[in-house]
Amino acid sequence: MEVSIELMKEELTVSAPVKSTESVKPSFRLIDLFAGAGGMSLGFSKAFGNNFISVWANDFNKDACLTYNKNFGPHCHEGDINALLENPEIEIPEADIVIGGPPCQGFSLLNKFREGDPRKQMWRPYLEIVERSGAQVFLMENVPQLLGSPEHEQIIETAEAMGFKLAWAKLCAADYGVSQTRNRAFILGCKFADPKEVFPPKKTHFDPKKAVLLANRLFENEEYVKNPKPWRTVRDVIADLPEPKGTEPVNVATPLNIHFGRTPTEMSIQRYKAIPEEGMNRVDLLRLAPELTPDCWKRKKSGGTDLFGRLWWDRPSVTIRTEFFKPEKGRYLHPSQHRPITHREAARIQSFPDDFVFVGSKIEIARQIGNAVPPGLAAAVARSVELLFQLRGQNNSSK
Repeated sequence: MEVSIELMKEELTVSAPVKSTESVKPSFRLIDLFAGAGGMSLGFSKAFGNNFISVWANDFNKDACLTYNKNFGPHCHEGDINALLENPEIEIPEADIVIGGPPCQGFSLLNKFREGDPRKQMWRPYLEIVERSGAQVFLMENVPQLLGSPEHEQIIETAEAMGFKLAWAKLCAADYGVSQTRNRAFILGCKFADPKEVFPPKKTHFDPKKAVLLANRLFENEEYVKNPKPWRTVRDVIADLPEPKGTEPVNVATPLNIHFGRTPTEMSIQRYKAIPEEGMNRVDLLRLAPELTPDCWKRKKSGGTDLFGRLWWDRPSVTIRTEFFKPEKGRYLHPSQHRPITHREAARIQSFPDDFVFVGSKIEIARQIGNAVPPGLAAAVARSVELLFQLRGQNNSSK
């Protein structure tokens, strides 16, 4: 089954269940921790017939909680997860699966050598909620630097002591129909089956550059589904959008409600125009227009080549981060127009469907978009989890 934004759109636009003579799929109760806007919940709840149902969630950010509640129901609790666990009035409901990504900044390249970062230990309350809820499966998401770290080893030791079997992998969102080469680490734990039997999920899309090398072997590779498709590109997901108007979210129909621009300085506009071709960046700016190049970029001799870069039409995007509206932060210039990408374009690149509702200021919405697990990637992992529960059903029926 291909996991893509089209599939998710189809699920989201269904107005009533279709009657069928087939047996109804069982539903599974889901808890989402450090949920943000709910990218992982969206991937789980919308990708496979709504059989994963969110029953409880948590995030520290007020606007993220409001967004989650607007889309999934009023059960996302705002606040520090440790404080919630200590609150006797907070009851953790029973669940079949716990998902979520503990704060990952402690594992970032800038912070990975910093000792004692408290963000590296947020997996502990995560596993406490796994235990309190009675969940038989958990899915933890983080930056790739988690894998192989001392914290990874501690997670393995703790989860195995709780009775879980584990599998983990680094996955690229582009391999699962998301138009973005975003890499994330996932740890899948299960009490009733070995998750290695179903995880990592088979890739639904392939890098066209690799296809030339793999030739026909690509379609016989066990890593891929039968007949995988080429990576989805920036053109695939944003080319139909008109030029943005205004500089604020507006109360109009999607997708134009969050398709707005900025008010760049005249200097910024000159810099955009100085690097008009796809793929150009700050290095090209220095080469073509040194008089427009900031002194700090002139002194910068290494790293950060994506800064002030243009996206390519016919490639996936680079990773969308929380400040994608600032070209100086990364490769976030539109492939052909002289501007950074809009909130709607970033949301589409992240694989959010247009009718997903974001709540908050434009800064908060950008943070929610950039921090989210791409729903298309989450849906691919949800398929592995669904297969796990199918294994449980088969084992129970054979007894």
